[in-house]
Amino acid sequence: VQLQASGGGLVQAGGSLRLSCAASGGTFSYYGMGWFRRAPGKEREFVAAISWGGGSTYYADSVKGRFTISRDNAKNTLYLQMNSLKPEDTAVYYCAARRRPDASTSIVGYDFWGWGTLVTVSS
Repeated sequence: VQLQASGGGLVQAGGSLRLSCAASGGTFSYYGMGWFRRAPGKEREFVAAISWGGGSTYYADSVKGRFTISRDNAKNTLYLQMNSLKPEDTAVYYCAARRRPDASTSIVGYDFWGWGTLVTVSS
């Protein structure tokens, strides 16, 4: 499975961005999917995850109520809508897929990773 994240950029605090992750080479509708991020000088961390049909979603406490994960299986695409962005959301964001239909909040639960997209939030 190949994953390509896009949609990052520079935004002011309080603004919004929508990340996309296009998948190819596999059966997207079967995979649980997730978003992770790595801030400068920090380890990669969980952001959000979604099950194969979108029925189950999970969020890190730091983004709950501000970010929304979704997917369009017909388009083989994963999304992350990010609202009320804060400078501490600045990071490279990665999408990931796992060979199971359920979602996972753990980095080790994912089998495929895409190249990241940089999100910079200015104060």
